[in-house]
Amino acid sequence: MRNGGGGGASGVNLPVLRGHNDALVLDLLRGAGPAGLGRGDLAARTGLTPQAVSKITARLRDEGLVADAGREASTGGKPRTLLRLVPQARYAVGVHLDRDELTAVRVDLTGHVVAERRSPLDFGAGPDTVVEETVRAVARVCADGPVPGLLGVGVAAPGPLDWRTGVLGRVTGHPEWEGYPLREVLEGRLGVPVRVDKDTNAGVAGVAASGEEAVAYVHVGTGLGAGLRLAGGEVYRGRRSAAGEFGHQVLRLDGPPCRCGGRGCAEVLCLDAVAEGRPGEAARIVGEAAANLVALLDVDRVLLGGRLVEAAPGVFLEGVRAVVAVRCLVPGGVAVDLAGAGVAQGAAELVLAGVFGRGD
Repeated sequence: MRNGGGGGASGVNLPVLRGHNDALVLDLLRGAGPAGLGRGDLAARTGLTPQAVSKITARLRDEGLVADAGREASTGGKPRTLLRLVPQARYAVGVHLDRDELTAVRVDLTGHVVAERRSPLDFGAGPDTVVEETVRAVARVCADGPVPGLLGVGVAAPGPLDWRTGVLGRVTGHPEWEGYPLREVLEGRLGVPVRVDKDTNAGVAGVAASGEEAVAYVHVGTGLGAGLRLAGGEVYRGRRSAAGEFGHQVLRLDGPPCRCGGRGCAEVLCLDAVAEGRPGEAARIVGEAAANLVALLDVDRVLLGGRLVEAAPGVFLEGVRAVVAVRCLVPGGVAVDLAGAGVAQGAAELVLAGVFGRGD
């Protein structure tokens, strides 16, 4: 599958500043929605001169990324033209490689899902099998052919992994993946840029949040993990890409053995409770672990996602909220909500982030 359309907002040989300014304008237009913004508003919000904004928007219009959205209401002079983002001008694909299920989505520039496929997956079958399944899934959401304007593919996988290189580490329970260059292999097969990150990092990248908020995304699925987004919007991964091993904090010193080699980890306690038909207890355990995270990092909001949360959203929302409220030490408390967007959608957002100046 080869890229049938343009890439990001600027060419690779153009000055970095031009790409940055293009991204500022595109990000504002994305946030404005179909109503659009005028060039004067864009200049005021970016700090660019009106002449610079005119040049940028003309270029983006030529690339098909921007179109007219009507005219502003007249205030006595000639009504000014409003501009909007063209969502269908580019696409990104996101893939979530869970331990037993593969989810693939194609999203437009607004992050709206336009195609989705789910299929069983055996992550333990090894890299070759999983790569073949991934390539097929990308083809299916792209209607079995090249999509004009495909920017790239984001892949969310179990950690640990190095998000910079796309090389997997010693995935708990799956040592055969250690050292596998997943990004390099998929780029060779797909012919488009590929971003690889942990499933929890993709999860937090896909949630809507204010840039001033510190957010923790807690994922409850075949494992238990967390993604962290700092105030300012940056996903916190840690120097060794090891941040977010939320599920392996020890809650019971003499607890049952965990697949990580420890005992009494939040993950094994939570999954055991689910297996025994006690979702309320599982939610309480997630709440205790989340409260530890809130106390340690002073996050503003906790968002819950993952397959087990989707199966019993009310139970998990109520249970986690109750524990966090009791243990919260800051005035006003900490909000606990459902995440909304899925991990595959967040993986696609990792690709889109570069277009809107929010890439790493």
